[in-house]
Parts: sequence; structure tokens; C-alpha cells
Amino acid sequence: MTDTHAAGTDVVDILTTDHREMLELLGQIEGTADAGRRRDLADTVIAEVMRHAVAEEMYVYPAMAKHLPDGAEEVEHDKQEHDELVQVMKQIEGVDASEPAFLELIREMQSQLRHHIEDEESDQFPKLRAHIPAGDLVELGEKVETAKKVAPTRPHPHAPHSELFHKTIGPGVGMVDRLRDKLTGRSTG
Repeated sequence: MTDTHAAGTDVVDILTTDHREMLELLGQIEGTADAGRRRDLADTVIAEVMRHAVAEEMYVYPAMAKHLPDGAEEVEHDKQEHDELVQVMKQIEGVDASEPAFLELIREMQSQLRHHIEDEESDQFPKLRAHIPAGDLVELGEKVETAKKVAPTRPHPHAPHSELFHKTIGPGVGMVDRLRDKLTGRSTG
């Protein structure tokens, strides 16, 4: 989910690809008996979900609020779902991957993520394409890819889900997260 998308790819295609990759990682956790591998996969998917969510909050949600009918309400709904995901991811970080509770939390995260993805892909993404010119969607995609490179890789339940926070404080939080990841050997994709 790093910058593997071709130049000129629009934001909808980028986010949809991210969705597939996140669900694939979650599926791998279910099929892995090795607790260490489970933890590595969970850390990777958590980092990817955080990068994706922050990029959405920085660039996609402001565009939704501006261009979509009922966009502001949809953004608030999506931010609430992000907050619920952050809470579950924080819980996952605190549970040993060999415990039954770990897989229960992974299933909860998978369920929440599938619901969020369904909302976006069946309703919001088609609206983005209908209300925003194609060139602007490509530009939005480039901004999202750039944001994912500096976004936090760990859940921060008390951080605000705001464009301003993510654009000003978020890169510093992301830098600290990546340093912690490197020092602890945490897998982040």
C-alpha cells in the first residue's frame, strides 16, 4: 500500500486498492497459526489502515464535504467509523497474538472495516466520480499517496480526526511512530 499506483490513477482507484489489500492482510491473520506472524500481519494492517484513514481525513473528506450532497453528514459518519476502528486497533495492540481474544478483535476489526468499505465503495465513491472532475480526482489521489507517506502508523485514540490536526501535527506523530516502529522491529508494511 505504499506508492505503487501508476501516475494518473484517481483517488477512488487508490482507496479501493487499499481496501482490497487491507482485507487481504486481515484474511491472512485468520489463516496463520504462528502468533509471531499474526502479530506482524496485524501491525502491518494497523499501519496501513491508519495511513489510509489519515489520508482520507486530510484530503478526501474535505472534498466530500464540499462537493457531495449531504457530504458533511457523510464525513461525520465516516469519522465515527474511523474512531471505532482506532479503538479496536488500540485493543489489538494490547493483546498477545496467541490469545483467543486477539482473533476475536481481528474479526471485529474486519467486520467494521468491511462495513466502512461497503459505505464508501457502493455510495460515496460513485458520488465522488459524479461530482468531481476526473483530473481533480487524479490530483486528489496524488495528495492521498503523499499523505500516506507521512501519516501515523499507530492508533492514537485521543487524537482528533481533523484535517488541520493531520496536516500540522500528524506528520510529527507519524515520524515518531515510524521511529518507534524501527526501534521495536514492528512490521508496518
